Amino acid sequence: MSQAAVNRTRRGGIAPLAVALLGSLTWSSADAAQRVDVRVVSSRPDDASGDDVLVEVNVPKQSQWSARLNGRDVTQSFHTQEKSGRPLALLTGLIRGKNALEIRVNQTVRSRLEILDYPLAGPIFSGPHQQPFICQTEANLLGPPLDADCAAKTVVEYYYKSTQPAPVSLADVLAGMLGEQPGSLAPGFRKYDMSGVPPSDVAQTTTSEGRSVPFIVRREIGTINRAVYDIRFLHLPGQPLPTPWTAPTAGWNGRLVYNFGGGCGSGYHQGTLVTIGMLLEPLLAQGYAVATSTFNIFLNGCNDRIAAETLSMVKEHFIKTVGEPIHTIGWGISGGSEQQHLIAQNYPGLLDGIMPGASFPDQLSGAHDSSVTDCPLLDHAFKSSKQDWTEEQKSAVAGFASWRTCLSRLAGGLRFQPRSCDRSIPKSMIYDAISNPKGLRCDIYDGEINVLGHDVKTGFAGRLIDNVGIQYGLLAFNSRKIDAERFIDLNEQIGGYDSDGKIIPARTSADLASLQFAYQRGLVLTGGGGLGQVPIIDWRQYSDDLADVHARFESFVTRARMVAANGSADNQVILVSPRSNTLTDLLIPPAPTVQWQVDLVREMDRWLDNVVNDTSAGTLAEKIVRDKPAGLSDGCWAIDGERIVEHATYSEPGRCNNMYPSYRDPQLAAGAPLTDDVLKCALKPIARSDYSQPLNTDQWQRLRAAFPTGVCDYSAPGVGHAVTQTTWQRF
Repeated sequence: MSQAAVNRTRRGGIAPLAVALLGSLTWSSADAAQRVDVRVVSSRPDDASGDDVLVEVNVPKQSQWSARLNGRDVTQSFHTQEKSGRPLALLTGLIRGKNALEIRVNQTVRSRLEILDYPLAGPIFSGPHQQPFICQTEANLLGPPLDADCAAKTVVEYYYKSTQPAPVSLADVLAGMLGEQPGSLAPGFRKYDMSGVPPSDVAQTTTSEGRSVPFIVRREIGTINRAVYDIRFLHLPGQPLPTPWTAPTAGWNGRLVYNFGGGCGSGYHQGTLVTIGMLLEPLLAQGYAVATSTFNIFLNGCNDRIAAETLSMVKEHFIKTVGEPIHTIGWGISGGSEQQHLIAQNYPGLLDGIMPGASFPDQLSGAHDSSVTDCPLLDHAFKSSKQDWTEEQKSAVAGFASWRTCLSRLAGGLRFQPRSCDRSIPKSMIYDAISNPKGLRCDIYDGEINVLGHDVKTGFAGRLIDNVGIQYGLLAFNSRKIDAERFIDLNEQIGGYDSDGKIIPARTSADLASLQFAYQRGLVLTGGGGLGQVPIIDWRQYSDDLADVHARFESFVTRARMVAANGSADNQVILVSPRSNTLTDLLIPPAPTVQWQVDLVREMDRWLDNVVNDTSAGTLAEKIVRDKPAGLSDGCWAIDGERIVEHATYSEPGRCNNMYPSYRDPQLAAGAPLTDDVLKCALKPIARSDYSQPLNTDQWQRLRAAFPTGVCDYSAPGVGHAVTQTTWQRF
């Protein structure tokens, strides 16, 4: 099968997930006309869940055919689809594990398909569940849990946009800023009473298909994979719901936007729903279905495998009940961008296009990790230093636009400390090195223990923190922004972390086995896997000068990794718009900003349509590049609203870079490459030729003593570095 054909076996509009597995059957020219293709529509054949599966067959016209599932005749379960005319069935009664589906034509077996079924509570491919696990169904207004896996009854409710909105209170403003939870509504919306007289103040909206419909939203909340999911779309109560067999209804445009939330939490709990309320309303108004889950909000648990698995299962449920979306578009900022990147790389086909906002490459490498781990060390070193440090000197060492950016990351270091558990976890259950050494460790590494493995010395998850050989402030020293005494003293004082995330005098060395796992198993965004074969719109509002760690250079880190892995990053568009002018605008984007984000979703939609409609020769990657909509290209917006089309670069001259300059993080400021993916550097002997300022004999001896094993050789790949190639890995 060609790579393009393989890509089209994935789930979604441009790449349907399931492939017809024909087993060992072979075909001759005589019986080719009797061949039957089988496609699992709702999931991959080896990833079905919940004891049912949606299957489509393509059989010869006017043939006598039948279907058997585990020897049971299920032919009558198939019904003709409106759009394609092909038989489609929701096959129920699957057994856990292997299931055999046979399609016969004239009593002869023409297709065999093995389907693997898993519990609705999971896991499928993410590895063993975290235990213990705190249920939060009641916090999500679903009532008490029904079992140890935190299942709950599904709740369906309706709400509508009113033509007579009530005055907006401060509580409404905060709700719009922080998002929604079950039981709360965005300003201007009211509950729709299903048992009463239809309200007279229902607003109308026009979808992207040009259809005018009542602005009434159906919201379904339930539990899948131990997470609480949320699915919404426009629907008029009393009218038929969309189904897999029928065309999308007037209120649904056939597209699904999957929302990924930010943060980086510790796991061991179900979490609560928070959706991006500011964007949710205009997307629903356009007719998009919108979905998310508590495990797709990184604040609840910073684990990309569980995020991918939950997306897969929630989307499977959506397809089995509502229908297969034409496209599935990922959207989310910060930690939501990390999920999209890693899901596209490691589990291609779940998302047809991704829209990472205020992006980071992933949760463990590059600037996100560097700022979180290095900034506390730098702060400690500055406070311990014998030298006086100005804010400008500290900024030069940290690399950011301002030292205040690094200070804002000090609290982020908690994610590497095992006691940084969510407040829903009882204190008696939390790890303590002395009083409770077997307790729950809530650091980010133990949260990814299925991928990283165990450290043989401690029994904890292998840790990736490593700063052996890093010459902090090297670029600042060589550009004469700091002198030799400050450069040497900084690297003498820098220290590292112990296994509990506490600062110690010695530098930290990463677990070598876990380093290899992190790259090979895709925990680091390396640019490989499926990342080069998905449309990407990377967008952000510029905020480097607001001490915000969502720095612009992060977009170029991702681009550099894609170029290193694939030779180009032509499937990625980088856009930047003006920063918000006030704190209020930063927290609650004004209407034009929200509209800009919605317009970008529409652009992604058009991009995907173009790819689907491109029947000419070429691989999927080639079509993605050539089918980019006219006008969708790198660039920026000036403060006055002017649109500037300009190839996005990290540091080359240009209007966008003049208005929105990119900076660095502490490791880039120490000489690391723009890929910023060196978790542990290769070492080389220290050499005077690396420094532009003179060092006297005493200074040279002190510097050599600070680096007894050598300094980072960034001309060599990082230790254990490998581009992730294998996708759909299981743990």
